[in-house]
Amino acid sequence: MTITVFLGSLLAAMALGVPIAFSLLLCGAALMWHMNMFDAQILAQNVIEGANSFPLLAVPFFMLAGEVMNTGGLSRRIVEFAMALVGHIRGGLGYVTIVAACLLSALSGSAVADAAALTALLLPMMVKAGHDKARSGGLIAACGVIGPIIPPSIGFVIFGVSANVSISKLFLAGIFPGIVLGAGLWITWGWLTRREQLTPPPRKSMAEIMAAMRSAGWALMLPLIILVGLRMGVFTPTEAAVVAAVYALFVAGVIYRELTWTMLFDAFRVAAKTTAVVMFLVAAAMVSAWLITVANLPAQVVDLLQPFLDRPTMLLAIIMVLVMIVGTAMDMTPTILILTPVLMPIIKAAGIDPVYFGVLFIINNSIGLVTPPVGTVLNVVAGVGRMRMDDVTRGVVPFMVVQFVVMFLMVVFPQIVMVPAHWFY
Repeated sequence: MTITVFLGSLLAAMALGVPIAFSLLLCGAALMWHMNMFDAQILAQNVIEGANSFPLLAVPFFMLAGEVMNTGGLSRRIVEFAMALVGHIRGGLGYVTIVAACLLSALSGSAVADAAALTALLLPMMVKAGHDKARSGGLIAACGVIGPIIPPSIGFVIFGVSANVSISKLFLAGIFPGIVLGAGLWITWGWLTRREQLTPPPRKSMAEIMAAMRSAGWALMLPLIILVGLRMGVFTPTEAAVVAAVYALFVAGVIYRELTWTMLFDAFRVAAKTTAVVMFLVAAAMVSAWLITVANLPAQVVDLLQPFLDRPTMLLAIIMVLVMIVGTAMDMTPTILILTPVLMPIIKAAGIDPVYFGVLFIINNSIGLVTPPVGTVLNVVAGVGRMRMDDVTRGVVPFMVVQFVVMFLMVVFPQIVMVPAHWFY
């Protein structure tokens, strides 16, 4: 009955069009009423404590870093460097998109920010070169999925806080899977464009490649600083977010000198608004998370899945299918916040490595950003690229299918995730 009240109140509120954060609060209030322990003071205390977390300070700083990178010239230089490297290959602008997405992922950690930057910079170039606009928009949307996987990642920060898992280990474990997803997109793009008779731009000379690398050098240093700092224990993930934001401000304002005071104000404003939405979601979700624990919901779910606890691969596959279904109707952050406290006891009972599960969970939620009808990244690409939502959806389908295939390969073969992760540890 408790599970019915929890899911029923949450889904009913969402069906009525109540925003996710308020739906979570209503769900928490319904659970408290059902358990005869309703107290507005407890509700308020849990909301306040939900946002009172030092690791969550990483969220606003990574948001700010991403905004500054897009407006201050760092993202553009990354794209120009990728263009110099692989722009001459047949279908080269697609490969440029994939390389640029992997590099940008190591800078911002936000799928929305990366997708917006890539759409504005590369979609007009791809259409002008003769590529199908729907397919190009679909590739850019699929590339945005890599953003929350290759560190730094806002998704890993939220999951790490919710699941009490090392954020540093999640960051390091996400590097290789993100590259594998990029390789899957590379192969898919090559297969889809194999019959296109387009003339690629001429190969850049070594001098031009070196010039592009020098121009993007300051931007390329940021992921190196973050990863080395985390690996050597110089700073925590939260401190890494501050380093990223300060470094981006310094490079954009002092080195590249493209960041005006107006642009800086806009970057702070957008980052503050986005952070407010995320933090309110986190705070509201912590009410439900606390009540889920009090109501012993995880134990009830563990009992339901008891037959699968001895078969962790089958259990993971079932969980991934469940998350896929939820991802079609819900954004990444609320999905993490709602499902993490329910799923983590099951993962621990089955003896599955929490870091390994965290990587798969975030990959699944990231792909959910391009699954219709809600896909946030699809809306961003459609809006920035001035495309119909149906066209972007049609273009993203083959890339999305390949990403799900790669994810399930990681379920069947955990070594794809864990062996490289132990190298980085």
